[in-house]
Amino acid sequence: MSDIYLNDPVLTHAAAHRRHLMALQQCYEQAMQQHALDAIVLHSGKPKRHFADDQDATFKSHAHFLHWVPMAGLSDSWLVIRPGERPLLYLYAPDDFWHLSPTLPTPEAAPWSEAFEIIHLRKPALPTRPAGRIALLGEIALLQPDVSEALKADANPAGLLRQLDEGRVCKSEFEIACLEEASLRAAQGHLAARRRFMDGGAELDIQLAYLGASRQRESDVPYGNIVGLNEHAAVLHYQHYALQAPATRHSLLVDAGASVHGYASDITRSWAGDDALPIYRALIEGVDALQKRLITRLAPGLDYVALHLEMHRELGELLRTLGVVSLPAEAQVEQGITAAFCPHGLGHLLGLQVHDVAGRIPDFINGDVRNPPVGHPMLRLTRELQEGMAITIEPGCYIIPMLLEPLRNDARGQAIDWSLVEALAPHGGVRIEDNLVITADGAHNLTRVPATGL
Repeated sequence: MSDIYLNDPVLTHAAAHRRHLMALQQCYEQAMQQHALDAIVLHSGKPKRHFADDQDATFKSHAHFLHWVPMAGLSDSWLVIRPGERPLLYLYAPDDFWHLSPTLPTPEAAPWSEAFEIIHLRKPALPTRPAGRIALLGEIALLQPDVSEALKADANPAGLLRQLDEGRVCKSEFEIACLEEASLRAAQGHLAARRRFMDGGAELDIQLAYLGASRQRESDVPYGNIVGLNEHAAVLHYQHYALQAPATRHSLLVDAGASVHGYASDITRSWAGDDALPIYRALIEGVDALQKRLITRLAPGLDYVALHLEMHRELGELLRTLGVVSLPAEAQVEQGITAAFCPHGLGHLLGLQVHDVAGRIPDFINGDVRNPPVGHPMLRLTRELQEGMAITIEPGCYIIPMLLEPLRNDARGQAIDWSLVEALAPHGGVRIEDNLVITADGAHNLTRVPATGL
């Protein structure tokens, strides 16, 4: 695995990337024909400065730009795509002694650059306006409306954006290779995090171990790592890193990924500590087995909503087996009990964005949204699965007081063994998450392969 640095144009999987670019050119030319456009202009994005400060917030390049140009973190650059011509890449690399400028790609070091005509921008500037009717895509159209006026461009046309979003749903060979590499890097971090936990580390120690082993800075991770000890494992997007280790070590939940050429992995593991109760260990084993069973059902044509509801039925059966809830699984789902123990969706699309685009839009032509089922508002993927989709499968079970307390106060609470709930509460919860690519006859698990050790 080669080292990958921010804005480093050297690319792994170069041959696959050339084929990826050829397919993208065809996709964009078809979109331009359908929307009566002569060119599409993509902006890479612009850093935002903190108010009354001289520092910028952490920046990520616009995903549609990264779909073409594998230089994550590249700002103030432009890509002009025209039918039948090489894309024009206006690459911003200033003469700067305060910061290290992006490295200009050359055919010798970065063969992918041969697919582009590259124009070096030393200062922020607009691209030369292509002739005809053009569309401008990116946040720049919202932040600086005068740019759209200067280019005489249609800003972020909804129908075009939906069509290009759909073009990111099923991944190319290059994209899958990047996702595999990102999964391997994240797995190295997860194993290091577990070792530091077992050695008695605090949340910050575990986070630093993860970053070191996955070879990332905090500003490079695809999303803020979730590192929760004990009760913190029940905070779904727990955002802090305690400096001191707790007196007792019941559990650790780590939800963290890595990024390769902008493509994200998103992996979660839960581990029992020395002070964990047997019922918590059984809960981890149960959620892990549940997740594996759901994965065996993955295939093109499967309704992801149905799989999400199957997860809830399986969770209800696990809660009944552990003695936490006495009702049959179907009754637990119907009464919203399982939703109180697992309020998030089964998973989502994965790619250049961690929660990738078009997860609820099965028909990009008219833009109709397929909403999640009643009682499950957080499900981000409601489509039928297709070959080439990259998805997550992440069932969970948590003790979240604000969700469980309403059950205690009505008839549903009579079916719950609150002594077991209280015994599990110091452990927080469990989530097990893998990254998968849908294949012609099932799914390829990017997470549970021998190379990752997970």
